[in-house]
Amino acid sequence: MNLFDKRNMRMATMSRAVTLGLHVFGIWPYVPSTILFRFYWIVVFSTMQVFQYRYVIVNVHTDDFSQFMDGVSSALASSLLYIKLVILWVNQRVVFDLLQMMTTDWQDYNSNRHNSSVLMNTTNLARRTSTWIIGMQMASVTCYSIGVLAANITNPARMEPYARELILKMEFPFNISTESIYLTVQSVQLYHLLLIGYCVAIVNLFLVILILHVGGQIDILCEWLTNAFSRHLTHLSEEITMRTIITKHQQIILFAENIENLYTYIALMILLSDTFIICCLGFIIVISLDAPNAAAILVKSVLFYITVNVEAFIYCVAGEYLSAKSKMIGHAAYHSVWYDYPTTESRIIVFVILRSQRTLTITSGKVMDLSLERFTSVIKASVSYLSVLLAMY
Repeated sequence: MNLFDKRNMRMATMSRAVTLGLHVFGIWPYVPSTILFRFYWIVVFSTMQVFQYRYVIVNVHTDDFSQFMDGVSSALASSLLYIKLVILWVNQRVVFDLLQMMTTDWQDYNSNRHNSSVLMNTTNLARRTSTWIIGMQMASVTCYSIGVLAANITNPARMEPYARELILKMEFPFNISTESIYLTVQSVQLYHLLLIGYCVAIVNLFLVILILHVGGQIDILCEWLTNAFSRHLTHLSEEITMRTIITKHQQIILFAENIENLYTYIALMILLSDTFIICCLGFIIVISLDAPNAAAILVKSVLFYITVNVEAFIYCVAGEYLSAKSKMIGHAAYHSVWYDYPTTESRIIVFVILRSQRTLTITSGKVMDLSLERFTSVIKASVSYLSVLLAMY
């Protein structure tokens, strides 16, 4: 079942890289390959998690606390991504509705070419953001892998394959006794780590694209309100009627509510897990400053630390952006000259103003709104936990 016209989707807000990622990670709903990709990722993540948490359990009393914290942070990051995918898979109907509404908006653009500048500016911004986020994730994965390999090369105690550090901290049921086994394991881990980085970028980008799209629709509605109620017009235009304004407003509200339903629990897991991941990575960076192989550890950890912070920042900015944009609807309606029009038309605009007072937002588990203030709370909590760890260490 595929109701999306390919020609429209090529013009839509999503780039080819994002569309491909949604298919590969089983997020794109109701296509034959979805079940196959989901089964693959369930097997991969389940296997990875068993080996990663086995490493955490086995090395809980290790003397090298930095390596233990590295294993904890990578295991938590994999668990978070697994949970994100499961939530998106379970809510495939919501994903379908969002994609269908985006396609409908682009079909409307193709049919009447109204507000082309708004839509195209949104598209250009979304595609530049896609390139930036995907590139940053790939750079983070590359630097992390290079840091591990550099640590193995510069440490004489890691000449034997079984003594070398793996890219992903895992405890296998077999011994890495030969060079060929070590190279095979490292190659498989690098391959899957690149895919994991791509997956993290796609899940985050999907939210960014949805937010930018609804922001563009809000800009269109504000233009309609400004142009429809003008002192130079004695009545509403044939193309922008009161019905189209109300319909557009309802569509925006429904779109924002679907985003909230899809990402609210993902946002909750991100704020909780990223707090601990940021703390772990910060601990690794701080105690590595005096280590002999400080350069290799910093190459591995610094960009990973930045990308985790950026992920939490993206979600909080998305909530802040949606809230600010939704307030613009009420402002545009209020500052128009609706009071000069007949009562039947002006009364409806009053209802638009009243409805706009309920701010559209994204919440964290339907408990608290995502905002820049929430992001600062995450950073403060991470620093507090980091101070406790350093005091104990």
